[in-house]
Amino acid sequence: MPSVFTEFDLMTELHQPGDKIVLLILDGLGGLPMEAGGLTELETAITPHLDRLASEGMTGLSVPIRTGIEPGSGPAHLSLFSYDPVRYEIGRGVLESLGIGFALTADDIAARGNFASVDAEGFITDRRAGRISSEECVRLCAKLQAATGEMLADEGVQIFVEPVKEHRFVLVIRGEGLGGALTETDPLATGKQPLPVTDTSGTPEGERSARLINRWVDAARQVLADEPKANSLNLRGLAKDPGLPRFPDIYGMRAAAIAVYPMYKGVASLVGMEIVEFEGDRPSHEIDALEQVWDDYDFFFIHVKKTDSYGEDGNFDAKVHEIEAVDAVIPRILALQPGALIVTGDHSTPAKMRSHSFHPVPTLLWSPRARPDTTTDFGERSCVAGGMGIFHATNLIPQAMGHAGRLKRIGA
Repeated sequence: MPSVFTEFDLMTELHQPGDKIVLLILDGLGGLPMEAGGLTELETAITPHLDRLASEGMTGLSVPIRTGIEPGSGPAHLSLFSYDPVRYEIGRGVLESLGIGFALTADDIAARGNFASVDAEGFITDRRAGRISSEECVRLCAKLQAATGEMLADEGVQIFVEPVKEHRFVLVIRGEGLGGALTETDPLATGKQPLPVTDTSGTPEGERSARLINRWVDAARQVLADEPKANSLNLRGLAKDPGLPRFPDIYGMRAAAIAVYPMYKGVASLVGMEIVEFEGDRPSHEIDALEQVWDDYDFFFIHVKKTDSYGEDGNFDAKVHEIEAVDAVIPRILALQPGALIVTGDHSTPAKMRSHSFHPVPTLLWSPRARPDTTTDFGERSCVAGGMGIFHATNLIPQAMGHAGRLKRIGA
């Protein structure tokens, strides 16, 4: 037994074969009423199948990071996969890079980039450049790679600019002696100017990395200056791959990830899940993929993005309709007879706030072995009274494993 016996060590010791588990994530699921006394997006949606799961299973509210803290998508997903995001910190750039299949090395710093729009004085007018098309993103990345790819060669550093989706791209700088704790350039608001990258580690590697990245950012913005929409850019989540413990080793489950957006493929890949490729971007297409690979895996992570996108856009009705689209595919998941089905979000993204929020996330766990609580529908108010209570999201996977018969008894 190791000198410090961790929760992961316990799961490694106790896991056993059992039934299959599905983790269905509606990104940004939690919401707020648009007006006092109204309903949230989830409460407004007509969800007979999710309501049935809630009445037959257990519900509660999950806390992704810590009480009162607004989560980013990367840390929130790590939490759902049972990794404490305070202990296992990971930059979004690493997740985006792995999500598009870019193989990072130990000499790489990766950043998630957003093309953006600025006015003549350099103030941000649109943080996402009007959500330009993925085709436009490919063109802009090629333009930047051609103009800036060799600009840091005098410092022994290579530059890679890779498209992701819509306004998102990946920047990777590769060279010896890079590191530090690097800040982001995005002020997370319009009407402000971008920030410089700074190092908070106080190390020579950090100072050098910040200087080189700022040099590239200045050059890249000059290259984009003549573009009609994406005439600037910002960088977020600058970091190296931390090397996390592997999910299949901890839990003894071969795990599959079914997601449309690269970042979520990246976080799944980071912990050792296998990425399932498929055509389409709707919930029904994701369940098509689930059905095709059902016999090949023990654990399935399914990610629905648009609930979050509509929340960030302030589009209450569209978020409601996306929740209803997910509800429509629930019978297809149940027909596969999982031992446990979790439905939740990584964080809340209320359309009223147009951003991620600190609010706990509605969560349900359905299983033939579940002990039903008193809730009869799936919504924020109902989940307050659910039998799972308010709990940390890292507890979900062990809870599901117990319901799927995948944990041995401890002791006599």
